[in-house]
Amino acid sequence: MGDKAGRRIGTATAGRWAIDLVLLAAIGLLMGFLGPFDSDSAPATERYVYWMICIVGGGLIGVVADERLGRRITRPWRRVAAVSVLMTPPVTLLVLVTQSLLVDQPITWPAYLWLLWQVWPIMLAVMAVRALVWRRAPVRVETRTVIAPPLPEAEAAFRRRLSAKRREARLIAIEAHDHYLKVHTDAGAEMITLRFADALDELALAHGWRVHRSWWVAAEAVEGVQWRRGAGEIRLAGGLTAPVSRTYRAVLKEAGWF
Repeated sequence: MGDKAGRRIGTATAGRWAIDLVLLAAIGLLMGFLGPFDSDSAPATERYVYWMICIVGGGLIGVVADERLGRRITRPWRRVAAVSVLMTPPVTLLVLVTQSLLVDQPITWPAYLWLLWQVWPIMLAVMAVRALVWRRAPVRVETRTVIAPPLPEAEAAFRRRLSAKRREARLIAIEAHDHYLKVHTDAGAEMITLRFADALDELALAHGWRVHRSWWVAAEAVEGVQWRRGAGEIRLAGGLTAPVSRTYRAVLKEAGWF
């Protein structure tokens, strides 16, 4: 078991290094083609070799530095900035040595200091491109509240106000009309005399939400929600629809309907 896990980790690490090498080689070829910093005056073969050594070699130095700083600096763009600064001195030395081998340019301290300011922006760009390649796509998690059947006692006090025909019916919504309430059930609707605020108190433990100043809906009766131009509409069982106001939009959003 442990051997298999170790092989998987090793394979993933090797694959990551392979992708980094391909990426750095592609950037090196691009730099050889563009020939910046007067390198376009050199022969093509020499120019491509120079940039491949500088970009691939320097990039690998940056990859090692990035792996070391990964646990200390978690924010990727801060790490890119820190890594580009840390890798610039050794990469500049690599560039000087490469120039010395290819064109017999002497390695001097003034030349090193002068190259630092040319190497740093290139390494910053290289590490930024690498960070974009390895950037994790945001994980989209769709959630929806699972509605449990309401406890009988949660609606018992309110149901006693209904007629015998609808007392055991499925509660869908309550609609306020002054001092009356229109109670919607799957056995039809009926009007009862009760203040909306008192009905909300009696249904405080029931599975439902107030979605408008004059509407309460049973959670298990909700089939869909739409929100357009600052106003919403909720689709309920039985073809009933109810408005959703901006004030109460948050409860539906928390429940996963937006």
